[in-house]
Amino acid sequence: MDSLVRLLGAGGIATMVFAMVFIFCLRYSVDIFNWIEHQTLGSRTYILEKLELLFIEFDPEKLTIVLLIFSGFLSLVFLLLFGLWISWILGFVIAVVVGIFSFRLPRYIVDWMVERRIKVYQGQMVDALTLLSNGIRAGLSVPQALGMVVNELNPPVSQEFGMILQQNRIGVTLEECFENLAKRVPTEDNEMFVSSINILRETGGNLAETFDTIVAVIRERVRLQQKIDTYTAQGMFQGVTIAMMPFAIAGIYAAQDPDSIVGLVTHPLGILMTFVALGLDFIGFFVILKIVKIKI
Repeated sequence: MDSLVRLLGAGGIATMVFAMVFIFCLRYSVDIFNWIEHQTLGSRTYILEKLELLFIEFDPEKLTIVLLIFSGFLSLVFLLLFGLWISWILGFVIAVVVGIFSFRLPRYIVDWMVERRIKVYQGQMVDALTLLSNGIRAGLSVPQALGMVVNELNPPVSQEFGMILQQNRIGVTLEECFENLAKRVPTEDNEMFVSSINILRETGGNLAETFDTIVAVIRERVRLQQKIDTYTAQGMFQGVTIAMMPFAIAGIYAAQDPDSIVGLVTHPLGILMTFVALGLDFIGFFVILKIVKIKI
C-alpha cells in the first residue's frame, strides 16, 4: 500500500477514487436518485404517520423545511470539521453522506417517542382494564366504561380510548374501533385485550371476569420482564464498555503521544482502517444489544 501511495501520490489516489465513484454513480444513477427520494420524501411521510400516532399535528411543508435545515446544519458542521482538520475533499464527501442520512435521524427519534408512548400505555393497561371491569360490573355499557377510563386516566391510554369513542360516534362499529386500536398500539397485551372484547361481544360472556384475567396475565408478564431486565443489565453494561473502549484508548494515545495516532486521520490507509474499525465497533455493539434484549 505504501508503494502504491508513493507511485501515485495522494492526488493520484484521490483522482482514482473519484473516478470510480463517478463511474458507479453514472451506472446506477436512476437507482441512486430513487434511493435519495426514498430517504427524503419517504422519511417525511413516515414521520408524519408516526406523529399522527402520537396525536401530534404537524404541517408537511414545515416538516420539510425543518428536515432541510437540520440536514444542512449537520452537513455544514461535518464539512467544516473535516475540511479544516483533514481535507476539504474528504469533508465534502462526508458532508454529502451525512446530509442524506440525517434525513433518517428524525425517523429514529419519532420511533423512540412512539416506543416510549407504547411503554407508558402498557403501564396504564392494568388500571384501565380494572376500571373497565368495575364499570361493567356496575352495569355500564362498554362505551360508558370507556368514557370513565378517558375521564379518570392520563394520556396515552385516555387518548387511545377517547379515539375509540370518537370513531364510534361517527358511525364506526366498536369492533372496528378496537381493531384500529390494535393497529395503533401493536402489543401482545393490547391485541389480547382487543381480541377478547370483540369475541365476547359477538358470542356473549362475562367481560368483567375476562378483564380480570387479562390484568393478572399482564402483571405476571411485567414481573417476569423486570426480572429479566435485572439479569441482562450486566450484559448491557459490558456492551457499552466494549463499544466505548476504542474511543477511550484513542483519547489516551492522542493525549500522551499525538504522533502515534495522527496517521489514522491523515493517511489514506489510516482513514480506511478508522472507518472499518468504527463500523465493526457499532456492529458489535448492536449485536450485543440484540442478544441481551429479551422480551416476554
